[in-house]
Amino acid sequence: MSAQTPDGPTRAAVRDRLDRVTDPELDRSIVALDYVDRIEIDGRTAAVDLTLPTAWCSPAFAWMMAVDARDEVESLSTVETARIVLHDHMHEAEINRGVNQRLTFAEAFPDADGDVDAVRTELDEKARVARQYDAVEALLDAGLDAGAIVELRLRDLERDGAGSDDATETVAVYVRDRSFAIAVPEAPIERYLEKARETSLVSNPDDVLFRTPEGEPIDAESFDLVHRRGRLATVNMSSQGGICDGLREAREGRLEGSADD
Repeated sequence: MSAQTPDGPTRAAVRDRLDRVTDPELDRSIVALDYVDRIEIDGRTAAVDLTLPTAWCSPAFAWMMAVDARDEVESLSTVETARIVLHDHMHEAEINRGVNQRLTFAEAFPDADGDVDAVRTELDEKARVARQYDAVEALLDAGLDAGAIVELRLRDLERDGAGSDDATETVAVYVRDRSFAIAVPEAPIERYLEKARETSLVSNPDDVLFRTPEGEPIDAESFDLVHRRGRLATVNMSSQGGICDGLREAREGRLEGSADD
């Protein structure tokens, strides 16, 4: 946990909160994606400057990232107000005004076709499917078969905390009516559970752990098909991420070239 002063947050504390915000299309942290340009602290106010890979990034996606950044930073007890400023975007005026004046997306974009909440739900489901693929891959690598994986419930997971080295935490996965357990890397399991809880699919101990993209339990016969669909979601996100990385590098190259002129 990042240290904070009694009078206000540190930049490290703010950046730690921003690291929880993801690009909804890529399901990657905006800090890791290098969208955060600057963090300024003035007492109990934190100002965050953001720049996305392109000026034409979906206004709904940009809105979600800006709102999530504001809310995450304001979740710090030492922050009273977070001011988010999006730069170099074709809708930056509407987004900056709407986010900082606490408007809804519909109020900021009265001519928009559709609700941003519906877009968020769709992207959250896509992220859940991709994260499920990574979690299931970890279980397969640990030696579990399809029949055991589709029977897993939330109660079958227990944090172990003892990996192969000090840097690797594991979770104990109990199978076959809890007759034995295997150790699996914790990170992919926890990432999946985070999104599964956000999409209200896994919350109670008896809930089936893994689901189809439509949210139904998986039978052993359908396991391979469902897992392939998860791989497609992962590949799609990875491809989009590569495109965004390239666009950002091209933009930064143009800006550096302009500064040298």
